[in-house]
Amino acid sequence: MVDTVVHDPTKEYTSSTYPKQEQPAPGLQSRMTPIPNCGEQTYKGSGKLTGRKALITGGDSGIARAAAIAYAREGADVAISYLPYEQPDADEVKTLIENAGQKAVLIPGDLTNEGFCQQMIDQTVKALDGLDILVLSAGMQQAYESISDIPSNILIKHFETNVFSMYWIVKAALKHLPNGASIITTSSVEAYNPSPDLLAYSPTKSAIVAFTKGLAKQLIHQGIRVNSVAPGPIWTPLQIAGGQLQKNIAKFGQDTIYKRAGQPAELAAAYVLLASAESSYVTGQVYGVTGGIPIA
Repeated sequence: MVDTVVHDPTKEYTSSTYPKQEQPAPGLQSRMTPIPNCGEQTYKGSGKLTGRKALITGGDSGIARAAAIAYAREGADVAISYLPYEQPDADEVKTLIENAGQKAVLIPGDLTNEGFCQQMIDQTVKALDGLDILVLSAGMQQAYESISDIPSNILIKHFETNVFSMYWIVKAALKHLPNGASIITTSSVEAYNPSPDLLAYSPTKSAIVAFTKGLAKQLIHQGIRVNSVAPGPIWTPLQIAGGQLQKNIAKFGQDTIYKRAGQPAELAAAYVLLASAESSYVTGQVYGVTGGIPIA
């Protein structure tokens, strides 16, 4: 039964202040306090993706985990990629997908390796017997107070992880994607309203917006739609694994008009919509889930 009770969104998922915490990147969701809500106990499916086959990068935790749970409960088989360090979180997602009665495929590896991106697509297509939803959500985010503090190798790694990998994955996937397939990237409010301490991260998100809009024009003649979800401040492992300055963790997200951070569960429906036939006349668009922060 879908919850139809009207709720005040400013009172949902609230947290006063987040306790001080820090993990080495990429971080584990299972060790966070509080643990992000990815819809494990709340998302109810209604068959919107029955029979579909999805690959979700970064699907072990955070926003991509919420999408993986939702897709499975909507009837899709789901493959997720993640870094080997994140195996404990990935194992939880596998169980959640299988509990929804769907096939789960775990593919650990590093998206900054073009060879792995090709291998990941091949493994997904073989395991799921096809691929028609591609969600590019894995990302790197590291905060620095000054541009002078950003090491060149970290800057390069941001672009390899967040931008270059998208080119490699889409190039490998195109020969497998049928007419009617959907590609969904994950950009950010940072593409439109960049934070001064995310100067290595924000430009990659601007690049993703341009990538999405250009690719949408290129692929629509093949019947493939390309859209992006732009999250605002969402409570995920990225934030406590160097994605925010430690001094900003306690009040993370409280500068939105909601006065709170968002939870991954609040983005799941956007990913479902953009993957489903309900958005058949939508391509080249950026869907903001930002707590009221403008993306124009």
